[in-house]
Amino acid sequence: MKMNKWIALLSLAALFLVSCGPVNTLTKQQTYPNIYSERPLAIAVMPPINNTNNVEAKEFLFLTLAQPLCEKGYYVLPSFLSMEMFKSESAYDADLFINSSVNRFGEILGADAVLFTIVNKWEKMALSSNIYVEIEYRLKSTHTNEILFERKGNIIYDASINSGSGGLFGALIDMAASAINTALTDHIKVARICNTYTLSDIPAGVYSPDYNTDQMLKAGLKEFRQTVK
Repeated sequence: MKMNKWIALLSLAALFLVSCGPVNTLTKQQTYPNIYSERPLAIAVMPPINNTNNVEAKEFLFLTLAQPLCEKGYYVLPSFLSMEMFKSESAYDADLFINSSVNRFGEILGADAVLFTIVNKWEKMALSSNIYVEIEYRLKSTHTNEILFERKGNIIYDASINSGSGGLFGALIDMAASAINTALTDHIKVARICNTYTLSDIPAGVYSPDYNTDQMLKAGLKEFRQTVK
């Protein structure tokens, strides 16, 4: 009997650990030491690198990156100014620079850091009423070329609708409504959600009231999965 109790307790403990999933035990200071030492003020946002078949994903993401960075206390260079420089320097293809020196962006634009984003997945699944997005974010110093912040977000946007009708007929109605809702989902909204969740972990910038007070807060996972509606 005692053995059965121990087995049951161990099973419950294992189930609890699995259900909790991975948890980061490091602080923000430990996870992002370079951003605290360099204290960047101005950020230039590079055109996203799009590795998907969704040609519009690059535009959706680029249009929505400035707001979450500003809300975290950073000055983001105006996109029209950055774009003119990128075109003149043949820098519109960010994949040519992500592994190279970005000192020139600091010299010309006055940016302390450059944000690169890589879209690895942007798929709309009508039958499952989900939109799957995977984006990598990499903030690189224009002074030292060191990585200041790096994180990958796997976002599942759930566009399903539950009318509560019940029964087979109700399920069919919900399925049809969910498919329509998925097809009509605003991709700008999905991009904003991805940015908000992923960039929420970046340490507060100098223009934030939380600046220089969040070093001991627990950092999020460098790679995470989140389902949102």
